[in-house]
Amino acid sequence: MAVLITGIGELTTNDPALGRLSDAALVLDGSKVAWAGPASSAPDADERVDVEGRAVLPGWVDSHTHLVFAGDRTAEFEARMAGKPYTAGGIAITVGATREASDEQLAANLRRHVDEAARQGTTCLETKTGYGLTVADEARSARIAGKVADEVTFLGAHLVPPGADAESYVDLVCGEMLDAVAESVRWADVFCETGAFDETQSARVLKAAAERGLGLRVHGNQLGEGPGVRLAVELGAASVDHCTYLSDADLEALAAAETVATLLPACDLSTRQPLAPARRLLDAGAMVALASNANPGSSYTTSMAFCVATAVLQMRMTIEEAVWAATAGGAKALRRDDVGVLRPGARADVHVLDAPSVTHLAYRPGVPLTNLVWRAGERVR
Repeated sequence: MAVLITGIGELTTNDPALGRLSDAALVLDGSKVAWAGPASSAPDADERVDVEGRAVLPGWVDSHTHLVFAGDRTAEFEARMAGKPYTAGGIAITVGATREASDEQLAANLRRHVDEAARQGTTCLETKTGYGLTVADEARSARIAGKVADEVTFLGAHLVPPGADAESYVDLVCGEMLDAVAESVRWADVFCETGAFDETQSARVLKAAAERGLGLRVHGNQLGEGPGVRLAVELGAASVDHCTYLSDADLEALAAAETVATLLPACDLSTRQPLAPARRLLDAGAMVALASNANPGSSYTTSMAFCVATAVLQMRMTIEEAVWAATAGGAKALRRDDVGVLRPGARADVHVLDAPSVTHLAYRPGVPLTNLVWRAGERVR
């Protein structure tokens, strides 16, 4: 059934051929966008929805989350707010709770968070394994994620489990563990950071994943300058995520590469780290995405609107840059061209704001502005 969305005060398409339109209309036909353009030229459809002057944009593309988990890390957050520094070690708390949880509990928790995100306009979501860290637990996390999320990433190289030898664990990740998850995931990731995996170990994981046909992602440069960005660019990773501490060489490498710098402002705030240098990246010519990094330890939010507002108010991105980064930028980080854009043939992922312009996402920070949401042509709000 075709649906005509009319009365659009401002339509952000992210399509260079269409741009941003006023007094616009949009036609959804099944799971795809069938038409977009001026309201005066809109074709007929089976159903008409008048959004009464509201702004319409593509659904958020959240390209970085960790939502297959169990347990709670409120105490860690409270300690951090009282001055304790963030380290990678807190992941072990979630690993223990996740291993003890049933498949049903993990699936229910994942679905709850994905639904929560969808009600706020997130229509395409990536999530990772990484809280199992055994062959069996990583494999089941991948299977569970594959039933709910749009994109699934293997993150067995999240942390060396307590008591394990680092080199032996990397052998396991690159061999039996990767074999167990390969059919359930599209991507592989590694936490290339002090306290997690060094450059040599990270390169081993990424190269092993690439040999099995998986796309690559990297957690890098979160806690200090390091090899993460350089490694991601050298190996052709789709994205390097965090990018909180960047050298001039890192900026130059990202500007010359197709690797997307995915920034995670909610995580920076929650860990009391500096905010990533978005303005420097953009001015250098790098491609930037915004994502939530939703996880129980360092960024427990599914609100992409919060990330956009933070990017504009505190990271010196324009509203146009931030909205693009949270939609089309996320799609680029996932190497997809069917989401994050509203043009004929794209997936019918539509986010209607209870505001006349996307500017209100930063102009009215903290105000819930999502009015209507379609995901692949289905109304989810």
